[in-house]
Amino acid sequence: MSKTITAEDIKQSVTDNDVRFLRLAFTDINGTLKAVEVPTSQLDKVLSNDIRFDGSSIDGFVRLEESDMVLYPDFSTWAVLPWTDNHGGKIGRLICSVHMTNGEPFTGDPRNNLKRVTQEMKEMGFSAFNIGFEAEFHLLKLDQDGNWTTEVPDHASYFDMTSNDESAACRRDIVETLESIGFEVEAAHHEVGDGQQEIDFKFDNALATADRVQTFKMVVREVAKKHGLFATFMAKPLQGQAGNGMHTNMSLFKGDKNTFYDKDGQFHLSKTALYFLNGILEHARAITAVGNPTVNSYKRLIPGFEAPVYISWAAKNRSPMVRIPSAEELNTRLEMRSADPTANPYLLLAACLAAGLAGIKEKKLPMKPISSNLFEMTEKEREKLGIKPLPSTLHNALKAFKDDQLIQDALGKHLTQSFVCSKELEWAQYTQTVSDWERNRYMGY
Repeated sequence: MSKTITAEDIKQSVTDNDVRFLRLAFTDINGTLKAVEVPTSQLDKVLSNDIRFDGSSIDGFVRLEESDMVLYPDFSTWAVLPWTDNHGGKIGRLICSVHMTNGEPFTGDPRNNLKRVTQEMKEMGFSAFNIGFEAEFHLLKLDQDGNWTTEVPDHASYFDMTSNDESAACRRDIVETLESIGFEVEAAHHEVGDGQQEIDFKFDNALATADRVQTFKMVVREVAKKHGLFATFMAKPLQGQAGNGMHTNMSLFKGDKNTFYDKDGQFHLSKTALYFLNGILEHARAITAVGNPTVNSYKRLIPGFEAPVYISWAAKNRSPMVRIPSAEELNTRLEMRSADPTANPYLLLAACLAAGLAGIKEKKLPMKPISSNLFEMTEKEREKLGIKPLPSTLHNALKAFKDDQLIQDALGKHLTQSFVCSKELEWAQYTQTVSDWERNRYMGY
């Protein structure tokens, strides 16, 4: 979808834009964007894959005795960031994959892993796994010391016209900033919760979209700071308010043909789409560990706030986990509504793609679509329809992940081990923490 960028193009851009520093970005196991920054005097080394760093200091990477890692920049991700260093010089950004010193791709790099699973897709005859992310976020006020608060800058609601408040000004600035670095923004609006925003950009292949959502989060945070605000992608930052989801729109292409579309199929879905959907539903509990990877994620997955709680699918109904939006041929897709923006996008897409491809191989049709509100059904009614719940805690999601070999294989041995270790530690720390709610509730006992 984008033109090929060469090393010479990057060199010319560095000169034309007075770029003084190069930010080489990559992502750790937790989905946190990391970077090595070098002056442009090192440009030739950057472009020839000759920048090394210490991988032992990055979560989920390697032990101290095998720490040397090498960054391989993806030239297609070149961007001149729309802010400057302290002396007015521009900063260029390249997203990198991490390699070993012998040149082999590092299996603990989430980006490399997504490329691996995508290659398996291509070997099955598909050309692209196209993704559209809808990553919601909250804008919060800062205190006089510059620290975040839980005060919101607006009390608007879904699609409200709030043209004069700081949230709306910040949102417009984010859109303009994204467009200045090559994003095609399709929509921007206020969401349901106080201070909650959504900005959607055009779908693309899985790797490009995962890269973009990482850039998107960086831009949102930086622009919010300029407006004296704090941006958070935390799943449930405010009690009693809607949480932040990252609806994941998925389709499989062969060339320019959307294999999920069938003009004669129910909801215009092909057998391929239905098989893929069944794979997602069958592995939903394990995918939830990857798509909802924090303790806080499960405070969003509760009834009453439009977030899904049950493993099911539907067309217009928004209570199930997967929805089929009404769309023309090119945009026919599955919308998985369960994931939140704390997910590592590379791991999430690898898990979803592996599950969907397994579904295509198995050729099993999914359960019938749900037409009524799942939250209004009794437990017996849901059981009769074969509808199971999503995990209600990170602990339960991890148990499902450890019981699902396919999703573990989708991450690979290194990432699976790192992911489980990281999340088990997080759960243990959470269970040992005494909260204000507990003190207020139990201190008088």
